[in-house]
Amino acid sequence: MANDLSVGDEIPANCELIEVHVTDLRMFFNPIDPSPPTERDLESKAEEFIVAWARSARRDARFALQIEVDTPTAPEEAKTVGAAVHEFFHQRSMSANRRLSQLFRVGRTSLIIGLASLALAVTLASFVDRAFGDRAVGALIRETLVIGGWVAMWRPLEIFLYDWWPIRDERQLYERLSVMPVRVILNAANSAR
Repeated sequence: MANDLSVGDEIPANCELIEVHVTDLRMFFNPIDPSPPTERDLESKAEEFIVAWARSARRDARFALQIEVDTPTAPEEAKTVGAAVHEFFHQRSMSANRRLSQLFRVGRTSLIIGLASLALAVTLASFVDRAFGDRAVGALIRETLVIGGWVAMWRPLEIFLYDWWPIRDERQLYERLSVMPVRVILNAANSAR
């Protein structure tokens, strides 16, 4: 490895180093993506590997990516990998941000519907209470209405209490991956090219 050629960013000592090994640099990218080199999508297995490694690291870890390539690759081609990785994860971060915004939009709409349903149910329950008094049928109808009103609040509560956290965490992970240093190591055979 001493004679290997490397291109890209310097890898800091205090980071979580994600190491990827491919026989050919083309294996790292989606083969059907016709985009320019700096905008190409990663191959899905490469993305899964990088994201899984990053998820298993400490939440505050700084990442760096090192890609080792076996087959001869032009150094100019290898130099575009860092920009492609940064752009790919930046796009993933923006996509997660859009999903989070859409979830909150659905949550706000669900909350308005839920609150209106709850208010209507409680109002109807009070009418039923006055109409039937303490009779069992009145109590059954009243409780059914109140429970139904709270069930209408289920989805907005689920969104605002639980559903947004994983998307926010995913967005933050992609943001961290979009700025990580990327280094490509070309094996010794490449340096002769």
